[in-house]
Amino acid sequence: MKRMKRLLGFVLLLFTVPAFADWDIVVSLPPNANVPDVAAAGNGVVREVFPFSDGLLVRLTVPASPNFSSNSNVRFSEQIASTTLPSNPHARCWVRAPQTADASWYKTQPGFRLINLNNALPYATGRGVVVAVIDSLMDYSHPALAGHLTNGYDFTAVGRQGRIILNDSSAGYLDDSSAGYLDQATITYLNDSSAGYLDDSSAGYLDSQPPAWSHATSVGSIIAAIATEAMIMPVVAFGPNGSSDTLTIAKAIIWAVDNGAKVINMSFGTVATTKVMRKAITYALDHSVTLVASAGNNNTSVAQWPAAFSGVISTAATNLQDVKASFSNYGPTIVMDAPGVNIISAAPGNLYGCMSGTSFSAPIIAGTAALVRSEGVTSVTQPITSGAINIDAQNPAYTGQLGKRVDVRNSVN
Repeated sequence: MKRMKRLLGFVLLLFTVPAFADWDIVVSLPPNANVPDVAAAGNGVVREVFPFSDGLLVRLTVPASPNFSSNSNVRFSEQIASTTLPSNPHARCWVRAPQTADASWYKTQPGFRLINLNNALPYATGRGVVVAVIDSLMDYSHPALAGHLTNGYDFTAVGRQGRIILNDSSAGYLDDSSAGYLDQATITYLNDSSAGYLDDSSAGYLDSQPPAWSHATSVGSIIAAIATEAMIMPVVAFGPNGSSDTLTIAKAIIWAVDNGAKVINMSFGTVATTKVMRKAITYALDHSVTLVASAGNNNTSVAQWPAAFSGVISTAATNLQDVKASFSNYGPTIVMDAPGVNIISAAPGNLYGCMSGTSFSAPIIAGTAALVRSEGVTSVTQPITSGAINIDAQNPAYTGQLGKRVDVRNSVN
């Protein structure tokens, strides 16, 4: 009897577990390819077709990994990669802008003074340069972004989403010794500026917002402070929960290139290198677009993409002492460093927060790239790196693994 029960349970289990799980894959095809034929060859269902000048990117749902080796139209196919945002981003302070200050009051903060920003702005402002921010939804009405925005696109309004990490440094990951509290320089700056701290109940409410709630607004406001006359193109590829997938990211990069971006900021990453993301990066580089990406917040030398792709300016985070931030990734693929601990930047609802993460170092470099490009320079890596500060002496355990810390004045003519 017991044997019969076990057998019956096994039979029921067989009927409750699907025989297969559908996969979402991306297929790269030439412009004139017959998409239905390709889908039929893979027993797939076409979910979307993204056309651009170099061909087609097609999302298929398939029952198993198809073999397209005999199909000369298929340039590549792969499963669409995804990762999970580990926890909510967290700000070390939430403040309201000083009542008598203009919207750019935060551009004189300690981290921006360290990189010599004010001395650079008389020489270059970013005028005529469009910087795409591939991120979550921005607060387009925030005063810090007023006059800085140009037309963008929201890829989350259509299609489906997977998951990929936005590079905020979460509260649980920051250690108390370096980034766990507001540093004294930032406290003094906020006190001197008469910024109004939010009370604990209001701040607690903000910390409970969805993971990507403030991410794009913060990133965009940093670029606006660095390249004061550049235009910011918001390209929404992440939902409010901080999720996306590699095909959506690739489409966002290609769209930004085709619509006039000269610099693209990518404050996100995945540990999986994928063909579709590589194709988008190559497409941007072939069109002379400057690419900047955050290095990641896992305190590891393990590379993440798109930062690790050749031609991308991979950016690590440092503090006001030019010491590697406790959370920042490092390694041979790092090109530049920028302050990334307690960076004062905008948040939705006319607020500002003190943010930490390589997400907030990357837009400093993207803004600097916009300044250089506004001087007519297309290849910006050389002028930015040649004018940067070697911080190996401050980081003996990471010699040769942090690139150089940006000096904005030294980057421009």
